[in-house]
Amino acid sequence: MNERSDAFEAGLELRSRMFGPEGAEQAHARAREIGLPLQEYVTEFCFGDVWQRPGLTHRERSMITVAMLMGAGRMNQVKVHLQGALANGVTKEELREIFLQAMCYIGIPAAAEATFMLEKMLEG
Repeated sequence: MNERSDAFEAGLELRSRMFGPEGAEQAHARAREIGLPLQEYVTEFCFGDVWQRPGLTHRERSMITVAMLMGAGRMNQVKVHLQGALANGVTKEELREIFLQAMCYIGIPAAAEATFMLEKMLEG
């Protein structure tokens, strides 16, 4: 990607706000030849386009994303998106309720793992 679009810039700003420099600028800087296009698409399309759409707030999108990632068993991404959810104003109590709701449909192990991740994150 040679020229950065408005969507890319909006996505980079949102990723920075949600995940800090580590999850935005540094993710691009660390990306190698194989991973760079993925980082660019995630920034421009996911965070610069889809996450910017009207209809759902960033807070609501974070809550949905955490639940979907739990259901898909993508626990490394759950950890990342817990940080983003907190940055988007989702409370720890709301996250607890998301875990309990998700537990009914995806199982106790995923809810327990997500709960553990959030507790560790809040401790440190």
